[in-house]
Amino acid sequence: MAVISPLRTDTKARVEAQIQGKGDAKGAIFKILLQLGLLMTIVILGVLLAQVISDGWGVLADRGTGFLSATLRSQADEAGVAQGLRGTMWIGILVVVISFPLGIAAALYLEEYASKNKLTSFIELNIRNLAGVPAVVYGILGFSIFVKALDGFTGGRTVLAGGITMAILVLPIVIITASEAVRAVPQSLREAGYGVGATKWEVIRSHVLPYAAPGILTGTLLSLSRALGEAAPLILVGAVTGRLGQNSGYFDVGQLQERFTAMPIVIASWSQRPQREFLENAAAAIIVLLVIVLLANATAILLRNRYEKKRS
Repeated sequence: MAVISPLRTDTKARVEAQIQGKGDAKGAIFKILLQLGLLMTIVILGVLLAQVISDGWGVLADRGTGFLSATLRSQADEAGVAQGLRGTMWIGILVVVISFPLGIAAALYLEEYASKNKLTSFIELNIRNLAGVPAVVYGILGFSIFVKALDGFTGGRTVLAGGITMAILVLPIVIITASEAVRAVPQSLREAGYGVGATKWEVIRSHVLPYAAPGILTGTLLSLSRALGEAAPLILVGAVTGRLGQNSGYFDVGQLQERFTAMPIVIASWSQRPQREFLENAAAAIIVLLVIVLLANATAILLRNRYEKKRS
């Protein structure tokens, strides 16, 4: 009877070294290059943030909430971002109302209901390609359809047209992230629901969606952050920095069909001014927009942690 000898000491040490990456010169060099790339990225980001904060903090410190409540003016010391904040808020609302339900519904259909055939693969391939299309192309699409063809519905160059355009911009991203989250749900969880007599919709509602909620919320809110920071589509759709509509309240629905501006447009406009004061205002507006984006990201993290605790 043959006796299997124990693993030789040198073989065991060599396997452990390979697992831990020891003695792999190419792997060590690659790891160092990755660390250098990460360090360079952090340094560049830190320098940019330090420059923006140093330029714009004085405006926020001197004017405080006055900078947030003031409207666009020709004088730098009187100009503010109230109209930009209002336009950005309505764009965010339209993105949430339009792209989130449509994106999550499309992801559920593709993952749970659609047959896996060539047509489904073709649709998924096109969705992934659309996620990589430059934002300016969506701006041209929005101008052609929502400003020109559907001006009777949107009112032309209005915040409604801009919001719908931004919703379409992030829709492929929402579908992809939601699909990945739904695909990550263990098949055994679905089979357990079917085993106790639940219907397909009951399994999706009570098992699949709660399990996939952290990934869905994280992806959708991160896509919202992208929509709030894009400027090129809004320029093409008709965002302006002057001759705006009446200075109505933040939640006045009637302004959906008025001319508008948004925070990225205000920042781009002020950055092109030669006066130092307007450059400082632009830096202060960047800080305000960063705070908004970071709040959206923080909300995504909190919601993800909450649903992960419920799931566990």
